[in-house]
Amino acid sequence: MKTPARVAAWLIPFLLVGCDHKNITQVQPLAPPIEDAPPPQPSPAPTDLPPPVVTVPNQIPTTDTNSNAQTEPPPKPPVKHKRPQQQPAPSTQQASTEASGVSAIGQLSSGAPSDEKQQTFDSISTLEKGLNSITRSLNDQEQKTAAQIRDWLKKARAALTDGDVDGARTLAAKAKALLTELNQ
Repeated sequence: MKTPARVAAWLIPFLLVGCDHKNITQVQPLAPPIEDAPPPQPSPAPTDLPPPVVTVPNQIPTTDTNSNAQTEPPPKPPVKHKRPQQQPAPSTQQASTEASGVSAIGQLSSGAPSDEKQQTFDSISTLEKGLNSITRSLNDQEQKTAAQIRDWLKKARAALTDGDVDGARTLAAKAKALLTELNQ
């Protein structure tokens, strides 16, 4: 293809698709203007009306002998029977646990040594001292946090007294996390 024909071939689509630059403006209808007229005043309630009268109709109890015969007493709940528990023959291991006074299912805590109990006790004491050493004034949210810390420390002491060292350690760890957040 020759150059002028090539140029014409490229220009024809642009001429067919291009803008014609005619300014066509469409008039859009406008909404009617808003008039701020106050709403009409409601008419006052008539004051010469008598007060309302409320009457309650008298209910006369009917004594019908047939109605008593037709009503049934409420159904009784089903009786629950306990199944007799079958006791297995005691083995030598059960006999030894019964003799030692330890339950067959064990204790709540893992039987932690006294050093873990002492460490938990020291941790609780340290946290209480740290909480009491805060001298700045606390806002409402910080006061709620301090109350939560005191509650967890109280529960940790109770758990430690009951022999639940793991529970006491968990509560002390929660209290420590909140105290660290409160000191920041």
